[in-house]
Amino acid sequence: MLSIKRLSQSEARILITGAVQKAEEIGVPMCIAITDESGNLIAFERMDGGKVHSITIAQDKAFTAASARKGTHEYNQACIPGSDNHLFGIHTAMAGRLCIVGGGLPIVVDGEVIGGIGLSSGSPAQDMSCAQAGIDHFNQVHL
Repeated sequence: MLSIKRLSQSEARILITGAVQKAEEIGVPMCIAITDESGNLIAFERMDGGKVHSITIAQDKAFTAASARKGTHEYNQACIPGSDNHLFGIHTAMAGRLCIVGGGLPIVVDGEVIGGIGLSSGSPAQDMSCAQAGIDHFNQVHL
């Protein structure tokens, strides 16, 4: 039998709070998705002004980060045509659900991926900074 660490709703809200604080600081209303370790959505917030298409993109970023156990920006770097990683085209897998745009990060506790956070509505760099802010806030409050 496996024992699995999983985020609670209250922990997901902590992640969202940290991401929202950073989004407000940089002035970009975001869509924020939190998934469990398998990439299944457990919490979501669309800030006032968050882009409609970003609802799905944020969820796909969180799904990818949790299920692949790596940041979506890492997939982006590995998907360059002709690279030695041979991952070009993976973003078309699973009906396009795997996202290779920066803004999705795995949530790690004690070396174990327990979930994913995905943000969308800004540039990939803005999305990534807000995702990291969510994780940093979680680590300050939770750990």
